[in-house]
Amino acid sequence: MLDTPAATQRARVRVPLRFHDGYSVDAELVTFHGLADGQEHVAVVLGDPGPVPLVRLHSECLTGDVLGSARCDCGPQLREAVERIADRGGILLYLRQEGRGIGLYNKLDAYALQDQGLDTYEANAALGLPEDARDYTAAAQMLRALGVTELDLLSNNPDKAEQLRGRGVDVRDRVPTGVFTTPHNVRYLRAKVLTTRHTLPLADLTEFNDLAGLGTRDAPVPLPSAGSGRTARPAPPIGAA
Repeated sequence: MLDTPAATQRARVRVPLRFHDGYSVDAELVTFHGLADGQEHVAVVLGDPGPVPLVRLHSECLTGDVLGSARCDCGPQLREAVERIADRGGILLYLRQEGRGIGLYNKLDAYALQDQGLDTYEANAALGLPEDARDYTAAAQMLRALGVTELDLLSNNPDKAEQLRGRGVDVRDRVPTGVFTTPHNVRYLRAKVLTTRHTLPLADLTEFNDLAGLGTRDAPVPLPSAGSGRTARPAPPIGAA
């Protein structure tokens, strides 16, 4: 287990959250002193967290979270996570790791390479960058500063669970997110399954890919609110990761 220095809570503030589809919830935002990477990560505490809260590590995505880009599934995942965590009680860690840690400009450069046929990981490598540069040491620090030592992780990404466990956080179960597919992001989602073992339904993504005809210039499939369940299909359930 890696020796991780302790962080401390810096401030807590109540913030009402309002989403474009009308969903609203009150949250408490927590900032920290002493995070290992020096970034301004924020914990979003939702509902009434119990002894084993539901937790999501959500990497910042300006294009998806703010601008509504259909080239990824980050915006819909963020929206879904807030509601699911609020219903059960838990914490969303909003981590300043744009582009899987390579930054916004590099991510947009990688998009240009994807338009030439590379997948998301190949594009990073072509730029001389890691496929995934994210380190979750700060996330483990934040959780310990909040008194969380055991959790259920809302994620399709096994690396998040593995890194947290390696930093002394007990991940009891890994809970899959919904699957938010558009013609613009299906190749991206397939690459996550094939390259980094994300728990997404590969057969469904292949079928969607064939129907879309790799339609990167087609109109995106309309996405409903995260709570409506009309097109967000749950990934197959998995047990402890």
